[in-house]
Amino acid sequence: MPSPQSLSESDRRLVAAWAADCAERVLALFESDAPTDGRPRDAIARARAFARGELDTAGEIRRRFVAGRAAHAVSSPAAVAAARAAAQASGVAHMGAHALGAAAYAAKAAGLAAHDQPAAISDEVGWQLEHANPHVRAALRRLPPIGEDSAGPLGPGLLASGILGSTIRELQAALGAV
Repeated sequence: MPSPQSLSESDRRLVAAWAADCAERVLALFESDAPTDGRPRDAIARARAFARGELDTAGEIRRRFVAGRAAHAVSSPAAVAAARAAAQASGVAHMGAHALGAAAYAAKAAGLAAHDQPAAISDEVGWQLEHANPHVRAALRRLPPIGEDSAGPLGPGLLASGILGSTIRELQAALGAV
């Protein structure tokens, strides 16, 4: 039985585009630190291609860690978080819950890059919610509440703690998932 964090393939394709949008908003933070490293940009492009049905799940599962390794190529915390947002977006092909990871890392990156971190995170979450169409919202509501299902990224691990966890909780509450 698949994890409830997986979502159906059609739902993963829906939320992949939204996750790519979230990650793309902070991509410049990574590219300003590593302008010649195209791994996060490629991950976002692949998430979009997956959303359009141009890539299959199996192929993307094999490539899902490439963008995450780009986080080790930069020193700025905001750039690291931006690379991780792209990596999470590319992971949606494998498991839909990564869409919330992409959004949380994007909000974290925006906050780390801003003078007023809480306001920047709030603004980013607001943008994310505004740009989640009704179909994306419905798919995201099918995910279990963060920290309650250990069979995936929303389990009681990294995404459930700190600013990432609080951001995902905020997103899920606003979406009506919890």
